[in-house]
Amino acid sequence: MEKAGRGGDGAPRGPVLHIVVVGFHHKKGCQVEFSYPPLIPGEGHDSHTLPEEWKYLPFLALPDGAHNYQEDTVFFHLPPRNGNGATVYGISCYRQIEAKALKVRQADVTRETVQKSVCVLSKLPLYGLLQAKLQLITHAYFEEKDFSQISILKELYEHMNSSLGGTSLEGSQVYLGLSPRDLVLHFRHKVLILFKLILLEKKVLFYISPVNKLVGALMTVLSLFPGMIEHGLSDSSQYRPRKSMSEDAALQESNPPADDFVSLSAPDLSNTNLGNVKKSMTGNRGGDAAIKTEELLFQIEDDSSKGQEPNDTNQYLKPPSRPSPESSESDWETLDPSVLEDSTLKEREQVGSEQTNLFPKESVPSDSPPITVQPQANTGQVVLIPGLISGLEEDQYGMPLAIFTKGYLCLPYMALQQHHLLSDVTVRGFVAGATNILFRQQKHLSDAIVEVEEALIQIHDPELRKLLNPTTADLRFADYLVRHVTENRDDVFLDGTGWEGGDEWIRAQFAVYIHALLAATLQLDNEKILSDYGTAFVTAWKNTHNYRVWNSNKHPALAEINPNHPFQGQYSVSDMKLRFSQPVSWRSFFQCKDSYVFMAFYFHQFHPPESH
Repeated sequence: MEKAGRGGDGAPRGPVLHIVVVGFHHKKGCQVEFSYPPLIPGEGHDSHTLPEEWKYLPFLALPDGAHNYQEDTVFFHLPPRNGNGATVYGISCYRQIEAKALKVRQADVTRETVQKSVCVLSKLPLYGLLQAKLQLITHAYFEEKDFSQISILKELYEHMNSSLGGTSLEGSQVYLGLSPRDLVLHFRHKVLILFKLILLEKKVLFYISPVNKLVGALMTVLSLFPGMIEHGLSDSSQYRPRKSMSEDAALQESNPPADDFVSLSAPDLSNTNLGNVKKSMTGNRGGDAAIKTEELLFQIEDDSSKGQEPNDTNQYLKPPSRPSPESSESDWETLDPSVLEDSTLKEREQVGSEQTNLFPKESVPSDSPPITVQPQANTGQVVLIPGLISGLEEDQYGMPLAIFTKGYLCLPYMALQQHHLLSDVTVRGFVAGATNILFRQQKHLSDAIVEVEEALIQIHDPELRKLLNPTTADLRFADYLVRHVTENRDDVFLDGTGWEGGDEWIRAQFAVYIHALLAATLQLDNEKILSDYGTAFVTAWKNTHNYRVWNSNKHPALAEINPNHPFQGQYSVSDMKLRFSQPVSWRSFFQCKDSYVFMAFYFHQFHPPESH
């Protein structure tokens, strides 16, 4: 880990990049009022100027509807500066105070309340740890009642970099404030549906107010994926902010040459920052979307209501220059040895193909495996590994999975100004959080909407609902979690502190589940094993980017993993009761393969042949 302090070039050497104060101006709206060090080198600490990549920072740090709450906390992600580097992790603490309580009232304070956020921009995903420190400083900053006193903010920067300079991402402090126990208590058996939904790399939108509940639920779900919080989000915010409201409309009206969008040189592959390869070409379709009423859980939508994005964007994308049967991935993702001799690589994939064709043709194994330079966890060496590029630090099992790569975004909180990203052709999917109702109403821009308050998962596509319909073994697994978490839940002194039913225990159960699932996909004649996980689900998952990247590399440690579902076994009366207790429609029940087994079991159990 880097040492704290500042190098000779003035760049910060600790994990904290900047301390920022964002305020609400009655005429200018949200704006940066202070930054240390300055966001733009050479500017003053009080400069309002923002880097182009971070133009949404004020709206993320001071969330929409913040005036309805006395205080709130926001987790958000920013793209790297200049397209280089990894995700920048933002933690913001918001508060408001009555203007009459201020000791020093500045001239631009014209409203009855003053709203400000103190924000930390970090290179490390230490959400809860940074939040705990930031909340104390924000409280002290407001208690001064004089916002010109910025020495405390400079001290915060120095203190965080000195105290966190040697912080490791391997300990439990990474998960501080993220409680899978609370998640299971709230979503119960639906937790596994959320888990598998993200495995399929669908467009998932979380919705609730205030923001702290939103980001807490979303990041807790991601913490169930082994290694995801620690090492799996470094490429999760590779997007390009649009420069103006009219930029996208101009691009839609004109049909530029396809050559403008597909050129990439081979050395660029080493950066693995692939989100900036293509130009953003989407239109501002937000105003054209119809405002719809709230739907019931799993309600079927008419196909005509869904966005026509893939068809609309095909005209801007150049056809593959060199069609390849080896993989449906693009050249900037798969580097074949024969391509290393070429001076440039051409993009071979039409954006959106994975969304329009859920079950593309199985990939044909390549005679010569692609070569990837990929960092390994806990080592300072670079190792050549045959396989697809992920760019993530992996453990011996290949965790974390490369879900949030190649244009699949993780945005714990989305500002309304980022709405265009939901229909951006360079964004193939997302797990995002929103508090503005406009996001929830435009259902055609997402595959699923998670209503956190009601613990509802609205999946619009009936085929996707069928894929995620839990098998009997999955229901047993989910019920096992729920039963262990709900036991002794009323004990305020011991609740969540034990191993079984505790936060670490729940994460361990999901690690066992995903390891077994991965091991099962490698077995020969594995149809019966995979049926416990859902044959249709596994088939769809095998065509996702994250599975193809994982499967293209060798993971010898999985040879010791039992590929059978952790809760395989014969059907019983308790299974039947568990199935009937789930809030699914009868149509979904009869679409489930296990339903016929249940019916046969029921008649055999309660109507023996001799009684007929």
